[in-house]
Amino acid sequence: MPKECQIVKAKKKPKYSVRLVRRCRLCGRKRGYIRYFGVCRICFRELALKGEIPGLTKASL
Repeated sequence: MPKECQIVKAKKKPKYSVRLVRRCRLCGRKRGYIRYFGVCRICFRELALKGEIPGLTKASL
């Protein structure tokens, strides 16, 4: 889990666009981020298993 100051810092507009850090909306993780859904891979998997992402189905049972 990132510190609160890291999450706040990531929300600010950076001086240069390449410095933009995308973070998961749920947990704040910056690695394994899926842009289309706006969450990290771990949160994405949890949401998919719960059926909270519309139109998404698990490939295997």
